[in-house]
Amino acid sequence: MSPTPIPLIAERLIDFDVGGAPILLGGRDQVTGRLVFPLPADEDRFERIALPDRGRLWSWTIQRFRPKSPPYAGPAEFTPYAVGYVALDEAIIVESRLSGVAFEDLRIGLPLRLTTETFTLQNGETRLTFAFAPEDRS
Repeated sequence: MSPTPIPLIAERLIDFDVGGAPILLGGRDQVTGRLVFPLPADEDRFERIALPDRGRLWSWTIQRFRPKSPPYAGPAEFTPYAVGYVALDEAIIVESRLSGVAFEDLRIGLPLRLTTETFTLQNGETRLTFAFAPEDRS
């Protein structure tokens, strides 16, 4: 359950621990053992699992133009953003927005951590989604 009143962008993507930290939700196929993301709705076949909250940038790109609408549901005024594939240990690779990092600082192997960010729909409604940001170096 979200610790904020902001609704989630979609179900079965993230949850929150008792301290409010995000948890990325995956599923383990009970027949093959394969991990998938996001958590499928088929609860009989897929066991809900918490995916690692740390990983490394496996590949990335910059979305520099406004995507076609639909499916794009963001604001009309477009700001470029980074998208990456994040390797979560040896478990799985997930696609995610990359947050809090300058484009010129992106590099393969960059240590990342799970975070959340808000997303504003074209109709002005705000939703909460997941992202990955550079690992704190403190």
